[in-house]
Amino acid sequence: MTPFEKTVAALRDAGIFFARDEALYVSRAPGRLDLMGGNVDYTGGLVFQSTIREATWAAAQRRRDKRIVFWNPQMKQEGWLDRVEFDLSSLRDEESARDLVNGDSGVRWTAYVLGVFYLLRCRYPAQATTGANVYIESDVPLNKGVSSSAALEVAAMKVSAAAYGITLAGVELAEACQWVENVIAQSACGIMDQAASVLGDEDQMVPLVCQPCRPRPLVRLPTGLRCWGIDSGVRRAITGIEYEAARAAAFVGYGMICVWEGLSLVRHEDCRIPRFVEPQWDGYVSNIPPSLFRSRYESRLPVQASGEEILALGRVHPDPFTAIRPEVKYRVRACTRYAVEENQRVEKFVELASDAKVASPEDRFRLMGELMFQSHASYTECGLGCAATDLLVNLVRDEHAKLFGARITGGGGGGTVAVLAAEGTEEALGRVVKTYAEVRGYEPYVFRGSSMGADRFGVHVLEARP
Repeated sequence: MTPFEKTVAALRDAGIFFARDEALYVSRAPGRLDLMGGNVDYTGGLVFQSTIREATWAAAQRRRDKRIVFWNPQMKQEGWLDRVEFDLSSLRDEESARDLVNGDSGVRWTAYVLGVFYLLRCRYPAQATTGANVYIESDVPLNKGVSSSAALEVAAMKVSAAAYGITLAGVELAEACQWVENVIAQSACGIMDQAASVLGDEDQMVPLVCQPCRPRPLVRLPTGLRCWGIDSGVRRAITGIEYEAARAAAFVGYGMICVWEGLSLVRHEDCRIPRFVEPQWDGYVSNIPPSLFRSRYESRLPVQASGEEILALGRVHPDPFTAIRPEVKYRVRACTRYAVEENQRVEKFVELASDAKVASPEDRFRLMGELMFQSHASYTECGLGCAATDLLVNLVRDEHAKLFGARITGGGGGGTVAVLAAEGTEEALGRVVKTYAEVRGYEPYVFRGSSMGADRFGVHVLEARP
């Protein structure tokens, strides 16, 4: 029995929060480290993700009434309410679910869990008929770019579904959790965070084509390589304007290209995550070949355009999850270029990580590192850079003898830097951390190692004691 399972079993046996005479269901979902891919998950690109050791645990037990009760003691550290109650019958529609979590900043964190119950009630009305108690613990740090929200969604969805007798796994589970984050939490994320948390495994990478969610077989990094994550100490979130503007700009550029090619964008009505499609690239910016983009489109795209200028064109914005704000400046050319070229960089990275034939292992590893440095530079061009993460990347570059590459992860604008390195290079990593702490006055947390994803862990049942 894991420490978390011992905790929730003790609570139940003492009659605290859980009923003594009912079974408990337990799940675990890790955060993720974005080694390559980043923001191309929403443009249909290939991403390459690893789980981290840090994870969110959840325990659920059905109730006999309609109450939904969430208890997450760690939320007190953020100044939020740690115990929140709702009524299942109040989840009438999407708007009512959003209203429940947006009325008080202290309960905003529950959007990622209450959305689970709204989805289960809508899709499985014969099973999700009663309320439930859900207890949560997590050591995935918030706002560090390692997908604390996805870990929360996946753990809560997996365990709550199991408590209702519903089996959710694989792509279906990942897509359900993405829907919760997009529609109820109103965060414009792609699918990679949830998919990595669900499908990942210890010491293996998750290659995923985000069209909308096509996982490839897991990949082990070549012998002699390892990856770390270094927290910059700068909090970031994908609800921030920088991420939203970069995402919107890529779709603005894509919309312009579709106009030039005479392609009509229509809303896809048959998919659960709304999106726009056309016959040439199926609605995925990352499907545009880089050579075609460079030769035919790049020079025609504006380097920058204001939201006011974009809105004046009177065109459909082909992204359901961002709005064009008149006062914002959009880096249309750089963000569209990133969606196209990052996809090719990740394809090459995955090839090198799998079985590419290169003159020597070190040449191979340095090519992978160079692709990471290129990716990081492209983030800056998109307006997603950050002085703190730039410093970390440059410190890694200075240790080029042992540390091969580094890049900002996830949505950018702060958070964590992923580092690719040779085995046995803890000393070089230590120098990076030490120098960063001296310059920034902040001792960074280092993410080391990986762990099994939610599907690999499964759902543990703690049977009721007589």
